Amino acid sequence: MHEKIRIGVLGASGYTGADLVRLAARHPHVEIAALTANTHAGKEMGAVFPHLAILDLPRLKAWEEVDWSELDAVFCGLPHGTTQEITAAVLSANPKARIIDMSADFRLRDASVYAEWYGHEHQAPELQEEAVYGLTEHYRALIKDARLIACPGCYPTAVLMALLPLVRQDMIDASDLIIDAKSGVTGAGRGLKQNTLFAEAGEGLSPYSIGKHRHAPEIEQEIGVAAGMPITVNFTPHLIPMSRGELVTCYVRLAEGATAGDLRQRLVEDYAPEPFVHVLPEGGVPQTQNVRGSNYVQIGVFPDRIPGRALVIAAIDNLVKGSAGQALQNMNVAFGFEEGEGLLQLALFP
Repeated sequence: MHEKIRIGVLGASGYTGADLVRLAARHPHVEIAALTANTHAGKEMGAVFPHLAILDLPRLKAWEEVDWSELDAVFCGLPHGTTQEITAAVLSANPKARIIDMSADFRLRDASVYAEWYGHEHQAPELQEEAVYGLTEHYRALIKDARLIACPGCYPTAVLMALLPLVRQDMIDASDLIIDAKSGVTGAGRGLKQNTLFAEAGEGLSPYSIGKHRHAPEIEQEIGVAAGMPITVNFTPHLIPMSRGELVTCYVRLAEGATAGDLRQRLVEDYAPEPFVHVLPEGGVPQTQNVRGSNYVQIGVFPDRIPGRALVIAAIDNLVKGSAGQALQNMNVAFGFEEGEGLLQLALFP
């Protein structure tokens, strides 16, 4: 039997923070002890997210008001650029706390690359050096003992789950990757933005951050590690008029002698022990509605009409496996809980 651990959530008024609370509230070994949202400090969580009003939760506080020494783990759901100094302050107050960061602030291993893509110098480079990339299925052994876990972005999660086993086995050409990605509007956060207003995003499909999306260097970083060389990918994201869900189509060049069937078999074998990864049977098509609200990943492989090429397609829920669910999965690994605790709910369909 495990005792309960006490957790805090920084940025609980955002979509990822709220989904973390939704999942953690039913985790048998978790007590939600602190929730922060500086703009909503003093409010009940149910006043910000009415669907959580039935839960017995602490009031929202400013992050400066929390006694971090009383917590075992802290989840960070703050916008990029704000987590670094706050994380340093939390660890100064409680060096034994485990930090599970859902922002972009510790994902990039090279602080200079972070500065290039995010427009400012990294404020906690000493912490960046100890951060472990939190793609659970591929870095589980390192996550187990990490004090700072940098959860991947939603797009990189889907792309890397689809491609990493194939790159590691030299079954595809890592220097020739085209990634067409689509996400629901929650990927843009809860703040008011013109392009995510219903009248702007509804009944339409639009690419954005063309050639310059900040998840591209993260994808390149991890594929480069697997390939053993620097990689540049062609990555284009699109906004879909739905609240949650994500689908990526990866166009790949096959290694000499490899077939789409070989790729699928490699993924089946690599992911056979993984509770949340479902490699579909031949011809099976990943769909966002099949993973909505869940921590599951669907992956499908198809031969291309162009000889020597294939398509690898993955679907996830961007707020769960792409953020809060993966964060909770990492917490389970870090604290020695069963990895599926709090995460085994099936997709919401229809």
